[in-house]
Amino acid sequence: MTSSSLPPGFYPSYDTCHEVSQFCPVQATTLGYFPNQGVNIFVAVGYGLAAVVTIVVGVWKRTWGFSAAVAAGCILECVGYVGRALLATNPWNGAAFKMQIVAIILGPTLVCIGLYLTLKHAVTALNRSLSRLPPRVYPLMFVPADVSCLVVQAIGGGIAAAAGNGDGALLDHGNRTIMAGIVLQVLVLGAFGGLAGDYLVRAGRFFGGPAVGAEHRAGAALWVDRKFRAFRWAMGLAYAALLVRCIYRIAEMAGGWGNEIMQDEPSFVVLESFMVLIASVLLAAFAPGIFFPQMSHSYPREVREDESKTESDSTGVQMERV
Repeated sequence: MTSSSLPPGFYPSYDTCHEVSQFCPVQATTLGYFPNQGVNIFVAVGYGLAAVVTIVVGVWKRTWGFSAAVAAGCILECVGYVGRALLATNPWNGAAFKMQIVAIILGPTLVCIGLYLTLKHAVTALNRSLSRLPPRVYPLMFVPADVSCLVVQAIGGGIAAAAGNGDGALLDHGNRTIMAGIVLQVLVLGAFGGLAGDYLVRAGRFFGGPAVGAEHRAGAALWVDRKFRAFRWAMGLAYAALLVRCIYRIAEMAGGWGNEIMQDEPSFVVLESFMVLIASVLLAAFAPGIFFPQMSHSYPREVREDESKTESDSTGVQMERV
């Protein structure tokens, strides 16, 4: 096709271009580059393995809510990076572009739910009187808030995917909607981190004190347990990785689609791909069913009832479990 044979008003977009050519250069795509296929295949496989491990351990140890959320997030991430691997061979593959937009935006939000579910059970198993909120409030507060972030980002991702690269106004609407969802997610993560950090500091002071009552012997034993200590560190690092990713996403989306940050693959790989992958691997490798069995529905019922009765006698409040 020569310049004279181009239709009037031709503009390279995912609707008008089907492969890289003189009139459909890779620079005109939203990403502006050929994604590194090897890196994206590696990341997709990593998410796939994390999903499989999470599902297997989740079924084995019966950590239903945690495992369902984390596995679903990992599966979405895997799908998204398969889409990016396909873009490596054809950056004008509109279906792959839409697939990676929606999946990679939504995946981390589901992974975050796994984190939110751990706080209630940690408070319940350690010492609920140290918490500024009743344990049952944590999932009731953070899970719906996280789902709201998911819905807002899904709407934005859908709008952006529908716009492709040809409708600038629609892309801007999708961008602003996604931005709103990500900012909300950062606020939710910040609030969760503040409450979780506050509780852990208070718990550390309490269990490190000179006198821990008999009613808290189970919590004291759990606090110094090496597996639970590893679990705390893993959850903390996963939280930090997810927070870094969300802050990066705000910077990436702030300049609109196709901005310099969005078209810089190394920053995307480090601050998006690997941050969420690190969080997902940590949640899979340090699964609560193994490292924090009190969160598992397979935890012996008689032990739960004994711990519940002990703390109930000292606080007058029945332990709760979902």
